[in-house]
Amino acid sequence: MDNLAKQRKLTLKDAPLRYPAGRWFGAALVLALTITALHAIPRAEPTVDELKARVSSANTGEKAKLCIAIAEKQLTETDKLYSTDDVEKAQTTLNEVVSYSELARDYSIQSHKHEKQIEISVRAMTRKLNDIVHTLGHDEQVPVNHAIERLQHVRDDLLGSMFPKGAK
Repeated sequence: MDNLAKQRKLTLKDAPLRYPAGRWFGAALVLALTITALHAIPRAEPTVDELKARVSSANTGEKAKLCIAIAEKQLTETDKLYSTDDVEKAQTTLNEVVSYSELARDYSIQSHKHEKQIEISVRAMTRKLNDIVHTLGHDEQVPVNHAIERLQHVRDDLLGSMFPKGAK
């Protein structure tokens, strides 16, 4: 019984480090939380002009992604302009939405990269334009409807490239 009593009266000096891995785990947890917090800090997104400048130096596959990013940003700007009744500027940015979507389609089909993502983005832009068209007067709807038709052709071309008829 003497031995058992001695075992129970171990002091911190006598006991080995009980959880040395716990200290490393704690340090790793703090490091992981710090890295996560740093990634959560919002970064400045590139502007439309910066994206346009990057298009000329990118490879064909990257050009498709850059062009669709430009089109999406311009669509956001178009929505803001239509909501503030700045119709002339809105139609200018709307034309850029369509032209950069068509460029994205062309680069995507040429490189056979990002076709699915481009098609999904164009579909989302078409839905957004359909939402916008319902807020406009009859005269202002004509260019938006024309843009929707052109974006539908972009989608059809991408789908035709991804799923050619007769190929099995």
